[in-house]
Amino acid sequence: MTFLRQRVSVKEQSTSVRRSVSSSAAVPVRRILSIDIGATGMKAAIIDRNGAFISERRRVKTPPMCPPKTMVKMLIDLVEPFSGYQRVSIGFPGMVRDGIIRTAPNLGTQQWAKFKFAAIMEKHLKRPTQVHNDADVQGLAAISGKGLELVCTLGTGLGTAWFRDGELMPHMDLSHMAIHPEHDFDHHIGDKALKRIGKKEWNKRVKTLIATLQSVFLYDRLYFGGGNARCIDFDLPKNVRAVSNELGIAGGAFVWVARRAKKSNAR
Repeated sequence: MTFLRQRVSVKEQSTSVRRSVSSSAAVPVRRILSIDIGATGMKAAIIDRNGAFISERRRVKTPPMCPPKTMVKMLIDLVEPFSGYQRVSIGFPGMVRDGIIRTAPNLGTQQWAKFKFAAIMEKHLKRPTQVHNDADVQGLAAISGKGLELVCTLGTGLGTAWFRDGELMPHMDLSHMAIHPEHDFDHHIGDKALKRIGKKEWNKRVKTLIATLQSVFLYDRLYFGGGNARCIDFDLPKNVRAVSNELGIAGGAFVWVARRAKKSNAR
């Protein structure tokens, strides 16, 4: 599944992200319940079709290795105060295909694999629901929509999303590529590594990561999101920037953008 972004621009470090997008003419979507699930916290808010917050954000802690049934119950309780929304968007920290969880590295892949998350939440919330990888959702709000753009989330692990002219490419779990004989990117750059080696050494690894990603992807722009992006303490290259973690919720607007043929978006 791909999504096309049109006439978009980045507004860094903002909880109100404005975009010009197309929505379904048949069912006007003005209020979207957007949920951002992380390994340590679950956040939710009502946003408009341009990604701007129109409610206060609510947050609860994610239990360690949280099983599906527990998370569904917690999410229903979390969003209970919200009303009047027409759609539901969920960002999930793992591989997702067609609303079905394939992997959940920091929540327990074995218990989550093949869980029909979108269908279950749609049944409970009684609204059309989409579930996608959390980095993909955040990326939809962060990108400019032009050229090759890579979005990386620095949190419990490393999340990645890849875009070409605003189109979300098939999701890659770059985090599980080996970068060391003993561990992958998740372990090399994730939260446990930050706490173990300290901020100074961790920043050295982020510098190396930027150079590695530039060599591999030759991206036009790279965006760093996630809770640990705030720990970057060096000057980033001109085509690299840190973005607000709130984009993980704002991006929930753009999974509902009307799909169009590529030729209709020709520049």
